Amino acid sequence: MMKTRIWTKETTVKMLHAVAWVLCALTPFASQAAATLRPPSVPLVACDPYFSIWSPADKLTDVDTVHWTGKPQRLTSLVRIDGKGFRLMGKEPAAVPALPQTGLEVLPTRTIYTFEGEGVRLTLTFMTAALPDDLMIYARPVTYLTWEVGATDKKEHEVGVYFDASATIAVNTGKEMVTHSQSEANDLSVLKIGSVEQPVLAKKGDDLRIDWGYLYVAAPNSMQYSALIAPTGSNVRETFGLARTVRMLVPNEASADVLLATLDFKPIKVSSRPVSRWLMLAYDDEYSIQYFKKNLRPYWRRNGDDAAALLKKAAADYESLKKRCAKFDAALMAALTKAGGEKYARICALAYRQCYAANKVVADANGQPLMFPKENFSNGCIGTVDVIYPMAPQFLLLDRKSTRLNSSHANISYA
Repeated sequence: MMKTRIWTKETTVKMLHAVAWVLCALTPFASQAAATLRPPSVPLVACDPYFSIWSPADKLTDVDTVHWTGKPQRLTSLVRIDGKGFRLMGKEPAAVPALPQTGLEVLPTRTIYTFEGEGVRLTLTFMTAALPDDLMIYARPVTYLTWEVGATDKKEHEVGVYFDASATIAVNTGKEMVTHSQSEANDLSVLKIGSVEQPVLAKKGDDLRIDWGYLYVAAPNSMQYSALIAPTGSNVRETFGLARTVRMLVPNEASADVLLATLDFKPIKVSSRPVSRWLMLAYDDEYSIQYFKKNLRPYWRRNGDDAAALLKKAAADYESLKKRCAKFDAALMAALTKAGGEKYARICALAYRQCYAANKVVADANGQPLMFPKENFSNGCIGTVDVIYPMAPQFLLLDRKSTRLNSSHANISYA
């Protein structure tokens, strides 16, 4: 006779602790100090299994960014300080020196890099609002990038920031043809790129990237944001801030295209508060999961929203989500630190990012949510018990509808 397991608060907490301690044992640390945690790979864009970009290095400038499968999906950022160029993200252009990285912090919803040099301190924050109490926000395939700059030497500095995203983020191998456009809508400057073929949910297997839907780079016009699309060989990175390149208007091979954005800061004075600029990276796959031979829409589309509505709402929510994510991160990290110490909290933050990024939420025929977890490399499977089981403690701990651990055990309050 099969026995039924009764889930209790104590069972959930024990499972969560066990999973985290196993991860601690398997993960390399530079030293015993939690502050020197070196993740095997740092989450940057951690939205879902297809929209998932990481930096597998000690420093953001040591290597180019990759998809979780290890294939190239480049994000590049440069900074110009008083006319001198420096790399912030990516190993190219090699002739441009890296601005020294002085810090890295991985939190449940944010990854924060700190750089310092030339009399300037710069923080680059990647924020994915994976908030467990707000499924619609969690389901949005959006990551915010924020550059914040302040002077450290009591002098005034002229600072500009450059960013580009490779078109390979929207294709499987990089050899596919892509098409792109540029538009203005809802006070946003928007760049869009995707495959010409658009083979929706046509492939199966493990070592695959998405090759349908569209990648978006968007920012409010108030950010002093100039945007264009240009081929990689156009030398725009090297001439950042000194020349403009005519954007391409015809389909091209994905590996030859990038989305370009130049963000210019006004002069920064030490007496003033740090200046910040931000943009959004988003991916609209239009259809996410094939379930019993039916293609299902992503959950955020269940009320009829399209990419334009997604970007409009995400932009409007930026300031409030900054506060909500900071509050949630602080509460969860405090609870985890209390439960197992600072090192335990930091490894749990990594586990949180990986767990939520491994899932895709879709809407069924009645608009109800269905969540599918993705395995790493095992025949392309999703929604299997061996993946659901180790994830269960996290969802049980943080789901207010199924448990009261938020108040009775972990004392997590983030609403």
